[in-house]
Amino acid sequence: MFSVTFIIELLGTIAFAISGAFSAMQKRLDAFGVLVIAFITAIGGGTIRDVLIGYMPVSWMRDLNGPILITITAIFAILFKKYIKNFKVTLFLFDAVGLGLFTLIGIQKGIDAGLNHGVCIILGTITGCFGGVLRDILLNNIPLIFRKEIYATACIVGGVIYFGLFRLIDPNWAKVIAIAFICGIRILAVRYDLKLPVW
Repeated sequence: MFSVTFIIELLGTIAFAISGAFSAMQKRLDAFGVLVIAFITAIGGGTIRDVLIGYMPVSWMRDLNGPILITITAIFAILFKKYIKNFKVTLFLFDAVGLGLFTLIGIQKGIDAGLNHGVCIILGTITGCFGGVLRDILLNNIPLIFRKEIYATACIVGGVIYFGLFRLIDPNWAKVIAIAFICGIRILAVRYDLKLPVW
């Protein structure tokens, strides 16, 4: 039986790989470019996190199932892109889901390393956001995390909610609720044009 953490990591990898692949296709990159961007989007944040906590070699080098899954997902996205009616909405939804899933993966890695809650939330935010940052930089876009959109803030709120709940209810349910909050905050922020102040 698969653990909740394994399922979260699996779904997060697929979501971010598709997000990266769609972004690359919007820029009309070739198949290799799409694969590279999908790979970087899915593993970029986790790689930075692993380097910060000294988990070497990094996760995707230890387990080739991740890179294989990303490759299959990117190929699937290339082959079936014409069946996706609304490119922008699909890209956004996968990005929001990946953000929530990967944030909790990063938090769990911090907990496993014995770090305090604040650092765990930072690691979760890095895991959730920095694959997208690298993707946007390579595609010559201003990363979402540096714009006025609510992005990293959703990760932080989700992390606080998780640590507020995990001693009160089953930790797996706390993860699910935190992921739902992160996705919900991100979706509602875009839907209702909620933004952080700009100076």
